[in-house]
Amino acid sequence: MMNSKSDKLVRRTTMVATATASYFLLTADYGPEPNALDPIKNAILSAENSVKDFIFGPKKGTQENETKKSAPGPGEKHP
Repeated sequence: MMNSKSDKLVRRTTMVATATASYFLLTADYGPEPNALDPIKNAILSAENSVKDFIFGPKKGTQENETKKSAPGPGEKHP
């Protein structure tokens, strides 16, 4: 049997390695065809962007693009 400190270290290392491997497998590019992992990949990428926006603040270009998208263009009618 291992002592408790070694056992904790092995468990934590295993959990981190499993989470890292899962992240890379789920966010890998599987080609242009849609697949079953796309919703999970989109959720992970959305969470990444949310955390980045929370920590660093929203990017200025993103806000400008959203305001441009919400304003109707010359050929579009108001709802």
